[in-house]
Amino acid sequence: MEKIIDESVQGTTLAIENKNANGRKLYIESYGCAMNFSDSEIVASILSKEGFNTTDTLEDADLVLVNTCSIREKAELTVRKRLEKFNAIKKSRPHMKVGVLGCMAERLKSKFLEEEKIVDMVVGPDAYKDLPNLIQEIDEGRDAVNVILSKEETYGDVAPVRLNTNGVNAFVSITRGCDNMCTFCVVPFTRGRERSRDPQSILEEINDLAERGYKEITLLGQNVDSYLWYGGGLKKDFINASDMQKATAVDFSKLLEMSALAQPKMRIRFSTSNPQDMTLDVIHMMAKYENICNYIHLPVQSGSNRVLKEMNRLHTREEYFELIDNIRKIIPNCSISQDMITGFPTETEEDHQDTLSLMEYVKYDFGYMYAYSERPGTAAARKLEDDVPLAVKKRRLAEVIAVQREHCKLRTTEHLGKTQEILIEGTSKKNENHWMGRNEHNTVAVFPKENYKIGDFVNVKMEECTSATLIGKAVGLSHNN
Repeated sequence: MEKIIDESVQGTTLAIENKNANGRKLYIESYGCAMNFSDSEIVASILSKEGFNTTDTLEDADLVLVNTCSIREKAELTVRKRLEKFNAIKKSRPHMKVGVLGCMAERLKSKFLEEEKIVDMVVGPDAYKDLPNLIQEIDEGRDAVNVILSKEETYGDVAPVRLNTNGVNAFVSITRGCDNMCTFCVVPFTRGRERSRDPQSILEEINDLAERGYKEITLLGQNVDSYLWYGGGLKKDFINASDMQKATAVDFSKLLEMSALAQPKMRIRFSTSNPQDMTLDVIHMMAKYENICNYIHLPVQSGSNRVLKEMNRLHTREEYFELIDNIRKIIPNCSISQDMITGFPTETEEDHQDTLSLMEYVKYDFGYMYAYSERPGTAAARKLEDDVPLAVKKRRLAEVIAVQREHCKLRTTEHLGKTQEILIEGTSKKNENHWMGRNEHNTVAVFPKENYKIGDFVNVKMEECTSATLIGKAVGLSHNN
């Protein structure tokens, strides 16, 4: 739940430049968070070397892969329907093979392969390098499975292809796995324990992206503030590291600085942060470098201390407020967004009011809000009864959304009259004569195209707004071009 699910890209197919020598076709769909879409790029890179070109036409595919998410029930139901569709097509293409990748694969391996027999291959998020061997197995008529979770794998040595990209923004994975055992979340069980990627491989990827014309990167992890490189290994084992390893370790604030210095004209974002792990060092580093965007996605999940404890969130309401106050003091114009769950087991009306009052205190710029949905395998599913009626969950969610909508309007209005740098990402969906881009605060802005192009940093004076979109007029290129 701590990962933003962008509904507009769910089920997107991957299509990259084909190699003439490749004779087989791969069709891959992705569901879930940005981490899953980033993983699909890694898979495409590995299989491109194994003779597969990508296709976005399902009926042409020799291998169909679906990269899955276990965070929300809706994603699982969608994937099951897609698997039924794939199997219907297999009747006319018997050589076509179907595989499931990612978080759902790890959790439902025996169900997919043995009970329902709806796939040929199941591959967990740490086993993508084993794909060539697994594909050989299914080519020879055997089912194939590898869902072993790794203590070392970070895919730092695999250069991901960039799927369906605008050539402007890219994700750069810096960690895999998670050590925070939030009771509502399956990630520690589907992606394993937390380990960080070698900072040099991260910088090499950032530099390569810059050479290829990318203007903005997002450092990506389940919990980026937990990033810690001391030569490899799990974060929990850092306590046993040598004195030299500890002295030369790179934490997230240092990685941010290294990234900012490597490409001073490239915008740097990061996601997701965890309140218990975010340090003042990170906030000071954001304030120090102009190219680190003043925007933090800081999931809180609930405003009630009692519910936070049931969720095993290792922060209190008061500690969260202290962190917010420090952010506002060090970076007065920083925008902040949230994740919120309504109707978590045992949540009372008083707990719900605590959430609403927390929102009034922070007044978030954006929010990602969900009614609680029990996920099999989580501690909450095992130990807590899902006792809040659906109608109550929905009513509370509607109230949370209404408050957030007010705050979105308030925060967007604060940008009016200001001239801000916008990175052009593409054409506006509502007006083909306007560009669309975002300011450093992650607020969308649109403005007349004139003579600018995708990838330009443009200074735009903000003249009007809707609740979530700024409307302005360009006044010239910024100094970052």
